[in-house]
Amino acid sequence: MKSRNLVLGIAVLALGFTSCKDEQQKEAEKTIDTYVVYVDSLSNVDVGDASANWTSIEATYELRSSKADTALSDLNNEVKATERVEASKAKYEAFKEKTMAEMEASKPNSKQQMRNALFGEGKIGDDMNFDWVNKNNILSVYDQFVSTVKTNKDGYSREDWDEIKLMYEALDSRKNTVEKEGLSSSDNRKIAGLKLKFAPMYTLNRMGAKTAEMKEAKK
Repeated sequence: MKSRNLVLGIAVLALGFTSCKDEQQKEAEKTIDTYVVYVDSLSNVDVGDASANWTSIEATYELRSSKADTALSDLNNEVKATERVEASKAKYEAFKEKTMAEMEASKPNSKQQMRNALFGEGKIGDDMNFDWVNKNNILSVYDQFVSTVKTNKDGYSREDWDEIKLMYEALDSRKNTVEKEGLSSSDNRKIAGLKLKFAPMYTLNRMGAKTAEMKEAKK
């Protein structure tokens, strides 16, 4: 009787173990399915949207990829499951490469970054068009320009200073037009004060940047 009970007990345990194992494998397969579907869904995401939400996409991918790898272990690296995971990894890497290229291409170059800082995001492009500057905003434009230069003057190279001078002269040219359109005497005086601050700052710092570059070249 005892032997019979022992056999039955062992059978129940074996059945329970098999049941747990089957459940674990089902969960592993489900995890891999979720991972594959997620990667496939990325192909429908616009590259621009992917660039804007890349941190979230990458974090989600890393989490699901890690779970998929664990699921493969639970399936003892079953061939078909492994092939599916590897194919999705390759697909994701291609998607990532494309997104990274788009993000890199969309970065403004150093000159554009400087223009954005001096005048505001996207205000001045390669065409150097200052038509948006008028009698109502020209004082604030000069103020931002001079304040930004003052804040960053120690980090500008000689080439940066040459670009700054070019933009400053273009702004001055626009001022001549704005004056004829009714620039107030009060704003004109304030602009003159800002110009007096800029002139020596430009001369001294450009000279310093040039000297520093010459010293560096001799090393």
